[in-house]
Amino acid sequence: MKKQILAILIATFGLTLLFSSQQIQEESIVVNVEIPVRVFKGNTFIDGLTIEDFEVYEDGKLQKIEAVYLIKKKSIERKEEKKRFAPQTARNFFLWFEISEYMPRLREAIDYFFDNVFFSGDNLIVITPLKTYNLKDQALKVKSREEVADKLIGIIRKDTTAGNSEYRASLRDLREIINVIEGKAGGEARTSQEIEDVNSDFYNVGSLEEIVIMYSSILKKLENLRGINQQKLLDFAKSLKSKKGQKHIFLFYQRELLPQLHPNTLNKFMSQYQDKPALQFDLSSLFDTYTRDISIDVEKVKQAFADSSLSVHFLFLKKMNENIPGLQMQERSEDIYLTFKHMAEATGGLVESSANPAFAFKRACEAFENYYLIYYSPENYKRDGKFKKIKVRVKNKNFKITHRAGYFAN
Repeated sequence: MKKQILAILIATFGLTLLFSSQQIQEESIVVNVEIPVRVFKGNTFIDGLTIEDFEVYEDGKLQKIEAVYLIKKKSIERKEEKKRFAPQTARNFFLWFEISEYMPRLREAIDYFFDNVFFSGDNLIVITPLKTYNLKDQALKVKSREEVADKLIGIIRKDTTAGNSEYRASLRDLREIINVIEGKAGGEARTSQEIEDVNSDFYNVGSLEEIVIMYSSILKKLENLRGINQQKLLDFAKSLKSKKGQKHIFLFYQRELLPQLHPNTLNKFMSQYQDKPALQFDLSSLFDTYTRDISIDVEKVKQAFADSSLSVHFLFLKKMNENIPGLQMQERSEDIYLTFKHMAEATGGLVESSANPAFAFKRACEAFENYYLIYYSPENYKRDGKFKKIKVRVKNKNFKITHRAGYFAN
């Protein structure tokens, strides 16, 4: 009996030790969180801050800062360490082009990049509407920077033309249909030359009902061609998480303008076809198809990119609104624009709008090259898989501060 009691006590004590050691092990996990931080007064980077000037909060709780490093380009200019770290300052650049038409001033942006930004030891990946390219390490050893820039511009122009040919053709078809509808409404039909080499096949279509069906079909096709694939965005962010060094994505997105029936034309049809309520409904519903809500989980995408500790610099490239008689061009970039804007803000990147890609790109490059690296070890860290929100402040100062929104405790 005594032996049985002793065995039970030993077993119970052993289990207690097992659970206690597991609990101690879980509670003693040490994780170091790195935050690239940029501090501005206006457009000027503030480089005189010390470790005592910063405050870091995780889910609203003040954290102990372990180290602060001031980085300029790739060099550690100053460091303050309560605990020593080994900052990775190697740079990985991603030039990502979400554009439907090549813009000649992109050449200025690419020249600026190779003349002033890209140095030996940097990595470059270029994403076009058609393919992804990785600049070989030896490229700048065997070719001049101008030759490499020439090659890259040729790739961007070729892939933009080939990768979006179906989209541009659908836009031309849409313009032609609107031209036909304008003619049926009593307006003066324009020639193909007036709407930039459009296909004239649509002049031979029959009834207005058939035209409206074709109009709606092309709009749906355009939506399928230009939509955002959420899973691809999430996979892209995940693939970059383990990449060493600093990661800078420059996302060039072109303003989207779609041709639309002029409201005056719609009103004419509403009066002419009062005896056809179904047709009136189809015509009026065409305007609803231009309304675009965000179709992806933006919060999920924001958190994925923030977790990967990269900077997305969103460059919104404006296009001039075309002046085509009888045709109303409407901007329809709002859903994709907002998604990319939120991605940039969640990663501490810049959002810049300009008709000049070189100007927007230069502003982004000037903003990213100087930054602080702040390290802290979260108190009571638990691998619960939840997203931890980060907030960085400068004591008693009203500066503009950009940094990633947080990380997943995995």
